[in-house]
Amino acid sequence: MVRTQIQLPDDVYQHAKRLAEAREISMTELVRRGLELILSQYPPPEEIHPVWHLPAPRHLGWRGLSDAEIKDIAQTSEAEEALLRKGR
Repeated sequence: MVRTQIQLPDDVYQHAKRLAEAREISMTELVRRGLELILSQYPPPEEIHPVWHLPAPRHLGWRGLSDAEIKDIAQTSEAEEALLRKGR
């Protein structure tokens, strides 16, 4: 178990002290129960901000060409493309 200190406004402390006495529990137990109640109402931090992963790439294709054909076209310069068109 961990010991800790907290600072409370005077009015909050007085209200909590009266409640603890009325319930016949210690201030420590009152604070512990209050924190447990609050924590049960909120999702754990990893559910708030889950770890994001880059999506896997999808093969979309382009004009029915294979990946190798797309790579060849992408690496062909305009001059090479003009020469290929003249040869047709």
